[in-house]
Amino acid sequence: MVRLILEEVLEKKQMTRYQLAKMTEIKYQTIDNYYKNKVIRYDSYILSKICEALNCQIGDIMVYIKD
Repeated sequence: MVRLILEEVLEKKQMTRYQLAKMTEIKYQTIDNYYKNKVIRYDSYILSKICEALNCQIGDIMVYIKD
C-alpha cells in the first residue's frame, strides 16, 4: 500500500494545508484529500506541485507499506 505522509512533512516545515493549497494553487479540498489519504489514484501533476512547493522529492512525501 502506498501512503502519503503529508502530515509529517507539513509539521516539520511548520506549514498548514491551507498554506500548501495557496502555494500550489490547488484547491484546499484536494490537498485535504491527499493529506488524509483519501486519494485512490494519485495525480502526477498534483504530486509534482506539492513536491515543488515543499522543495522535496516524491519519496519524501510517499511511503510504501507492505501488508
